[in-house]
Amino acid sequence: MVDEELASGKLMLDFPAEAVARIRINTPERRNPLDHEVLDTLAETLPRLDNEIETRCVLITGEAPSFSAGYDIASIPEKTFEKDAEALIAHPFHEAMEALSSHPWPTVAAINGHCLGGGLELAIHCDLRIAATGATFGMTPARLGLIYSHTGLRKFIDVVGVARTKELFLTGRNFNAERAETMGLVQMLVPYERLEEEAIRLATLIAANAPIAMRGNKRAIEILSRNPVLSKKQEEELIALRESCFSSADLREGIEAFAQKRKPRWQGR
Repeated sequence: MVDEELASGKLMLDFPAEAVARIRINTPERRNPLDHEVLDTLAETLPRLDNEIETRCVLITGEAPSFSAGYDIASIPEKTFEKDAEALIAHPFHEAMEALSSHPWPTVAAINGHCLGGGLELAIHCDLRIAATGATFGMTPARLGLIYSHTGLRKFIDVVGVARTKELFLTGRNFNAERAETMGLVQMLVPYERLEEEAIRLATLIAANAPIAMRGNKRAIEILSRNPVLSKKQEEELIALRESCFSSADLREGIEAFAQKRKPRWQGR
């Protein structure tokens, strides 16, 4: 499939492996900031990767040497403070993060350098995060006078817990990759020169799994993580998800392929 320029070239979409889509933030000279156009395009592109293009894993990264230094503060118009504040609140960050969180297929962030502010929130909305050992992490709101959105704070609490969310947001300091791993911000560390290879390897491994299981398990985990106490409707949805796999072609194929020691041929149903 042909590579595609998005958001006036600020994003690049390519397909480095079977059923793997990669979105690369492509303004390295500015450390890959997230402006309105980039965020709007992310929110528009992620549904396409489910509806129009056969993708079973989405890989998000930045053009070296940064992942993303965060929201593009320089793009806020020079107007009155009240209108500037409104621009901060009204920007499409939430829509982009929600599109990422709600994407039905697994998502992986490959973090190759600076991952700060909104860039770190982008990363933690992915299901898995793999980082280069030299990457830098941090949240900058305390240094800007910004009270962060409650939806963003909730995601950090879900990922790293209350105490470490306080450490991130109250100190405003940066952390190295090793510390980020112990905090739970990333799951895997690899040398910088191997990051691209290992990220594609991980995404390929994920994309090779049974589609019905990946979508169903991701949906079940999201419901359980967001709802400590399940409503009757939520519990019924989880039971229906589980029961749906027993009559699926994928489950029969998976069992047969395992018994025959061959690669499964998934149908996604």
